[in-house]
Amino acid sequence: MTGSILEVRGLARRFGGVVALAGLDLTVRRGTVTALIGPNGAGKSTAFQCISGVIRPDSGTVRFDGRDITGWRPDRITGAGLVRSFQIARGIPRLTVLENLLLYGQAQPGESVLTSFLATPAQKRREEALKEKARAIAGRLNLARVLDNPAAALSGGQKKLMEIGRALMADPKLLILDEPVAGVNPTLSAEIATHIAHLRDEGMTVLIVEHHMDFVASLCDPVIVMAEGRPLMEGSFDQVANDPRVQEAYMGRRAVHA
Repeated sequence: MTGSILEVRGLARRFGGVVALAGLDLTVRRGTVTALIGPNGAGKSTAFQCISGVIRPDSGTVRFDGRDITGWRPDRITGAGLVRSFQIARGIPRLTVLENLLLYGQAQPGESVLTSFLATPAQKRREEALKEKARAIAGRLNLARVLDNPAAALSGGQKKLMEIGRALMADPKLLILDEPVAGVNPTLSAEIATHIAHLRDEGMTVLIVEHHMDFVASLCDPVIVMAEGRPLMEGSFDQVANDPRVQEAYMGRRAVHA
């Protein structure tokens, strides 16, 4: 697994008179956990939305796994293997954790009065396979003991884990995580980092937007910094943290050097 899985070139997006993206270029290499960071208003969320098909860019291209996916619908992008989570977990509160995971399973047999009574053996096998997959994902994310609990009963950290689990049910080649540890206590944050590291070690590629720099420093390489809708620099966490341009972007003033 070498080369790039995601290539964004010249991505631009305006909202009225506000320029959110001003020609964004970025590349995500296969088998990495890449962080996209920057001060508030840098354009990170808009970049995620354009990449995942939630909004259309005004110009520019998004290539994923060798295909131009610019302007594709979100469901088509997900089906191609680019799957994202959301900062606020989107689980359905009244459904159990198992049912929430099953919603993201691919090749669903579907539900209707007819299939309830006349489901084919193949449909029944697929349904059981999805349940087994959901249980396995819940197990690896330490959610097995709450699998039958309603999503509304989960803690904030457990909801974050369920959001990751829902994304894993869609068989991603590239997993995009939007602030996976926002509002999560340090212990669970470290647990989430460990889960993501294991996914990387198994060959998955992950792109993360995150404001918690300890989390980014412990997990992500490379780190891409955005400012004012453009890429500012890319490197290891130590390289970007010590770069005067990055310090200026975050602090709003030029860094002072001894």
